[in-house]
Amino acid sequence: MAVEVKIPPMGESITGGLLATWLVKSGDAVRKGQPLFSYETDKVTSEGTAEVDGRITLTVEAGTEVLVGQVVASIEAGAAGTAPPPSAVAAPAVKSAVTPVAAKAPAAPVAAKLGAAAEVSPAVRRLSAETGLNPAGIEGSGKAGRVTKGDMLAALAGQTPIQAPVTAAPAPSAVAQVSSPAAPVVIPSRDGLTSRKRMSPLRRKIAERLVQAKSETAMLTTFNEVNMAPVMELRKRHGEEFLKKYGVKLGFMSFFVKAAVQAMKEVTAINAQLDGEDIVENHFYDIGVAVGTDKGLMVPVVRDCDQLNFAGIEKAIGDFGKRARDGKIQLPELQGGVFTISNGGIYGSMLSTPILNHPQAAIMGLHNIVERPVAENGQVVIRPIMYLALSYDHRIIDGKEAVTFLVKVRQFIEDPQRLLFGV
Repeated sequence: MAVEVKIPPMGESITGGLLATWLVKSGDAVRKGQPLFSYETDKVTSEGTAEVDGRITLTVEAGTEVLVGQVVASIEAGAAGTAPPPSAVAAPAVKSAVTPVAAKAPAAPVAAKLGAAAEVSPAVRRLSAETGLNPAGIEGSGKAGRVTKGDMLAALAGQTPIQAPVTAAPAPSAVAQVSSPAAPVVIPSRDGLTSRKRMSPLRRKIAERLVQAKSETAMLTTFNEVNMAPVMELRKRHGEEFLKKYGVKLGFMSFFVKAAVQAMKEVTAINAQLDGEDIVENHFYDIGVAVGTDKGLMVPVVRDCDQLNFAGIEKAIGDFGKRARDGKIQLPELQGGVFTISNGGIYGSMLSTPILNHPQAAIMGLHNIVERPVAENGQVVIRPIMYLALSYDHRIIDGKEAVTFLVKVRQFIEDPQRLLFGV
């Protein structure tokens, strides 16, 4: 009995997305609960799993836009399945099947490699890019002699011969035949030296939200600097004991989350949102912490940060970071934040103007720590300095409030013991 494999639902607001990658191949034996494919939406990345044991047949290629509930494969329940061709799983076999001409070819965009066989399926293009095998040197069995994925696999397995593709000798340059020194400069063709791919649903959503924030808010950014020496000394003094007790490292982010929460309690405009002509003040402290992934920026939300201790915040951030990079974040975990903290310093950023995470009214950007000369009590000393940036919606937050907020954050970081007493 064949069981349909469908794109699973992931929330009322999600109707479709991108079938990003298959984790199995047609004919593979799969087990119940085994991950089959990754599926990207404009909010999260998820995996589809097998509902039964059996042999799977894929019906939709990776890279295809699909809808929730759409059938993308079928599993013949109870079937033993077939082993994939050796060339599909063993890298050495692939390499040994490639002719010396293909093996020595320099790296180049896929379209340049394909030559006369450029009109091929995405699956053939991927195989060509991965193995260096040029479809132009293979006799195709498809319609009108088109090279199929099966033709490529057969050639790689040594079942069919591979011929060096025939290319026409380049025509003599028209410029070279002109002896006049005033000959026009010819711009060389760049055909085949570019690549193109569709934006993922997540990347499209990020782009949409960033443009929305820029166009629908009166965004302004203010800056300050903070001496990180007190926090660095505190971490050095208690970091090892903290790790032994809580099983997590004491990072910088928990200090800034706590400092932001305490500053928001004193400058309440930061913890507000504009809804039409109404200003909605929030009396809870769900803080979004930006996490960079291969697929784009995600902002999971740490709930009730005013009630968590440093260990609770560090554990939540660490868990979110790992699951975001693994594509395991759930949609509700990205919703409902009142304020966002983004740390560009981990990438070496000295200064930036972060864009609002709409509909939030403010976002704080952290940057790298650099030893700089500063004046203290009439003396020039070297201190580890970090620049802070606060972008805010000027429609509901005044400059005085924004500056006061950053000053409060600076005070808490430069005297972290104040966080224990809320003063």
